[in-house]
Amino acid sequence: MLKVVAIVGPTAVGKTKLSIQMAKELNGEIISGDSMQVYNHLDIGTAKVTPLEMDGIVHHLINIKEYDQRFSVAEFKSLATDLIKDIHQRGKLPIIVGGTGFYLQALTENLTLGDDEFDGNSETVRQTLNQYLEKNGPKDLWNQLNEKDPEAAKEIEPNNSRRVIRALEVIEKTGHRFSKQVTNSAEFDFKLIGLNTDRKVLYDRINSRVDLMIKTGLLEEAKWLYQTGGVDSPAAKGIGYHELFDYFEDKISLDLAIENIKKDSRHYAKRQLTWFRNKMTVEWFDLVNNENTIEQVNSRVADWI
Repeated sequence: MLKVVAIVGPTAVGKTKLSIQMAKELNGEIISGDSMQVYNHLDIGTAKVTPLEMDGIVHHLINIKEYDQRFSVAEFKSLATDLIKDIHQRGKLPIIVGGTGFYLQALTENLTLGDDEFDGNSETVRQTLNQYLEKNGPKDLWNQLNEKDPEAAKEIEPNNSRRVIRALEVIEKTGHRFSKQVTNSAEFDFKLIGLNTDRKVLYDRINSRVDLMIKTGLLEEAKWLYQTGGVDSPAAKGIGYHELFDYFEDKISLDLAIENIKKDSRHYAKRQLTWFRNKMTVEWFDLVNNENTIEQVNSRVADWI
């Protein structure tokens, strides 16, 4: 069975640095497991790896979509599966890096996600749900999911209407709960490496990262998305963008918008950790407090290979 390493965990714990060092030492290529890094132009808010940081290591599933294009978990699973096989064929180690929990779960557990093609029925279901959302609001839409699949509703915030609609769409099309997707025989052998650190340290790092994003151009990046007409686009759901739209419309101050980005980032980190701890078997390391080293992690993976 083909071996795959996945580096998971919340934002700001060193996943990018570890992945590049691991790829260099173990002859690997990196597949992004982040649902937002697929979008062109949106580099700062998605904490996208820079060409300099890549240090010659090949990266996949970055900058493959425009801001108004949909990217689903089913598409991720399909593309990542093909990439894993291709990378192995070339004698290299596939390393998946990212914090989008359900994307990783769909791949590691080989979930059957239902037909994700844009056929007439799919568009009709999606259109009906969008009309319901427009008429009744996100809370009522989420309540509909909570009635049909409470476990899925627990994992999705009420204001994340895109994911709520996707979950309801899968339920409608497959007849199965979104949270109870069918698990098939494993296609790959996964080693899950998790990075984390003390909560206070993590939250301080998240706050500092947001401040750095603002200094390095997040405002301009979000303004581009806003002015391009991307307010209701899939890319606009990303943390760091929609919080600034109210500032652009003079509804809140810039300081409040920045604080909202920090708050949403901290909440997301907490949800990420909960997901990985509850849904996956992960071996955890702390590189921030130097409880472990990159060399130790790489050695553990090398022994496994």
